[in-house]
Parts: sequence; C-alpha cells; structure tokens
Amino acid sequence: MKIPEHLTLSELQHLLHAVDESLGVSSHLELFNWLQQGVRPFIPHDIVIAAWGDFSLGLVRYDLVSALPGLRTDDLDEGVLHPFVSDLFVRWQRSSLTPYAVVSSHGFNTHYRSHHELIEKLRVMPSALVHGIKDQRGRHDCLYIFLGPSELGLDRPRTLLRYLLPYVDAAFRQVAHLPEQYLPPVGGAATLDLHETALPMPDPDDTDEFSLSAREHDIMEWVRAGKTNQEIGMILDISAFTVKNHIQRIFKKLNVVNRAQAVSKMGATKNSGKR
Repeated sequence: MKIPEHLTLSELQHLLHAVDESLGVSSHLELFNWLQQGVRPFIPHDIVIAAWGDFSLGLVRYDLVSALPGLRTDDLDEGVLHPFVSDLFVRWQRSSLTPYAVVSSHGFNTHYRSHHELIEKLRVMPSALVHGIKDQRGRHDCLYIFLGPSELGLDRPRTLLRYLLPYVDAAFRQVAHLPEQYLPPVGGAATLDLHETALPMPDPDDTDEFSLSAREHDIMEWVRAGKTNQEIGMILDISAFTVKNHIQRIFKKLNVVNRAQAVSKMGATKNSGKR
C-alpha cells in the first residue's frame, strides 16, 4: 500500500517511527504506550478493543486498551460485549471489509440494545472507527474498534488506519494473552499442554453399545455436521490434536476407518433403535 498522502515530513517521520516501534511491543504496558504515542496522533482514540476468533461460531476473545478507569481487559464481561462487537463486525462485512466510522454528537450507537454498565461506557464515546483483518490460513477474523472523539469519522483517520492496521495487528499479537484468552491451538504436539499429547482417557459414563463416552458422542455430532477437527476443537474448547485422538478412538470402537463409515454406522444404530 502506498504511503498516505497529505502528511508533512514531520508526520511521515513520526509514522515510520511508529511502524518501527510496533515491532518491539511485547507487553500490555508497551502496547498501551505505543498506541498512545505512536498511533493516537494519527488515529485519535480513548479506547481500543481487539476481538479475534470465529464470529460465526461465537468463539471470540477480546482485549481492551484504555487509560479510562474501569475499562481494562480484566474488567470485561465477554458475554455482554460479544453482541455489541458482533454488530460492528456485521457492519464491517457490509462495508466490503473496509474501514468505516459511526459518529454521533450524542455518542455512537449500534443495533444492539443493552443498558449494561460496560456497554454504556463504550456507547457514550462520540464515534467508533472499525476495521479488521481476515486470517485466511487460520480462518479467524480480527476486528479492531477505536472509540473516541468525533475526529475518528474524518477521512484522514480512516485512510491512516488502512495503512497502520497490519502494525496494530502485529503489536497485539506480540503481547501474551491472559490465560483465559487463549483459543484452542490449531494442532501439533509442540503447541499443546503436556497432558494433551497422550490419547485421552475414556470417560466413566460409557453407556452405548460401542462404549462411546459423552465427549465422543459430542464429537460425532459435529463430525456428522461436517465440521473439521479444528472447528470441533474450537466449539468444544479443546485442541484439534485432542479431537484427532478422540476420533481415532471412536474409529477403533466402531471398527471403521474413516468419518463417512463412522457417521453411517452411528446413523444405522440410531435408526435400528427407533424400530
């Protein structure tokens, strides 16, 4: 992407310095300082919300960076925040995945209605500037919401956000998440906890004729729905590697060699049980 136009030499130097500094961010404090000193002169804001994951499944994690009291990642209620952010995500999709702003003299609004304290704090911001990145390899979306003064609705911040977003995204990715923020790993023993590298132990409540556990039944329901190991892992909050191990155990119990045979055999059993 070409360098944004209408920047003075001093602004251009500041912008390039901010880009360079983004590569050294490694903590929440450094992220906050970089956003304040490097990004805020170009994209004025009081709050930044980062949301990443699979919005279609509702498997989304959040990070919030702000100097305002009571607005930290630790203060978030993700269940309350998700419909609010999802509404902005849908608008971003309808904007052809380009930056868009919502501006109002009385605070911006969304189709989502809630009087929760957290939402009210966000909604009174005069404007929101929204842009995101689609991760085609990981099949995740990353949405960034800048909340602050009405200047966010001007053409200049929108143009500069298109240029700066890859560096904002990289800076957030370089900061370790809180333990509860981690999405299930994509797979591979190197990314797993030690207890996940071994085949899972069977659950004690095996009840059907194939001795499938409750967890294995859950997995088979998603296999029948056509979900991949990674998708099943995200839904059940386990790793894709663990899902693979469960499926291998299921194949052994059913005496089959692939998913189609497993689905067919489970279906035949259900049908025979209805007679």
